[in-house]
Amino acid sequence: MYIRTLDLRDFRSWPELTLELEPGITLFVGRNGFGKTNIIEAVGYTAHLSSHRVSQDAPLVRQGAANARISTTAVNQGRELTTHLLIKPHAANQAQINRTRLNSPRELLGVVRTVLFAPEDLALIKGEPAERRRYLDDIIATRSPRLAGVKADYDKVLRQRNALLKSANSALRRGYRDDDGASALATLDVWDGQLAAHGSQVIAARLALIAELKDLIADAYAGIAPESRPVGVEYKGTVASISAEPEVLEAEMLAELGRGRTREIERGMSLVGPHRDDLLLNLGQAPAKGFASHGETWSYAIALRLAEFTLLRRDGTDPVLILDDVFAELDAKRREKLVTLAADAEQVLITAAVDGDLPVNITEHATKYVVTVRDTDEGRISEIR
Repeated sequence: MYIRTLDLRDFRSWPELTLELEPGITLFVGRNGFGKTNIIEAVGYTAHLSSHRVSQDAPLVRQGAANARISTTAVNQGRELTTHLLIKPHAANQAQINRTRLNSPRELLGVVRTVLFAPEDLALIKGEPAERRRYLDDIIATRSPRLAGVKADYDKVLRQRNALLKSANSALRRGYRDDDGASALATLDVWDGQLAAHGSQVIAARLALIAELKDLIADAYAGIAPESRPVGVEYKGTVASISAEPEVLEAEMLAELGRGRTREIERGMSLVGPHRDDLLLNLGQAPAKGFASHGETWSYAIALRLAEFTLLRRDGTDPVLILDDVFAELDAKRREKLVTLAADAEQVLITAAVDGDLPVNITEHATKYVVTVRDTDEGRISEIR
């Protein structure tokens, strides 16, 4: 797969940008803050409907603009599809494929596939569980867009259930002693059923993905850091299960919700479900978080992305490989691993602050763009040449 055309309007620092891209390696070189990462962020947003830098859409819209637009034409095994995304900071986003308006932007998932290496990847090892859950869920959404819808439904039910636990807390504490308590408990029962129905599918998908990824992660890490301790990954869930079948998980999640109801009412929040789970990353007999050196942390983060790339490639399509300001962070061995991968990928998009950050054998056959900025009455804007 490769991106043939990228067109931006009012996205971050870019009032307008149109690029015609080719397979192979494309470099975007410019000083920090000039807007080079905004380019690859737009590609990644099309692939995942989220940014690797911010959790909200508002920062993606250029200051003073009402909305932003990202358009891409992706070529996958000879077939072209053009996607359009209208990002609205205070309303629902809109999307279309070619000239067809979509009911939901989620229908874009899978059209563009990317794997991104960025300095933010260190948070996969050192950060909070939400970072690791997102790693799993992004891969699942790329491979099975239907499950992205299931996850969105789960998140919606979770918000409504949490709202009930907070707003009707007094009634829930009274229980069946009065009508308000009985009504609140009945509503909570409904939300429990929906939470378990959607949550069990999310957990099952994560478990199935980990079963495919774990050996790929271990092999990738051993290739990058053969002198280090072996790695292992496992899923830590709030639902203890001996099965990965959604039906069994649903029943077990309902039982766990029942056992934890009193505690959830006391806390005013949902404590059971995939939103509380974690991907445990082990290094030898210890957790990587807190025990890995800086080099081991980088190796582990790269191994996670290498495994992701390999898995998507096995599905039959090379994802677009994006390397965002990572070469300056890596030693020679880790650089070499990424250079080998880049040489073999169908399309690679690379950002760097200066040419000196890039390996020579990357730049020899690459298309290079220089990103600069210009101050205007409307603020600083990015330009490219």
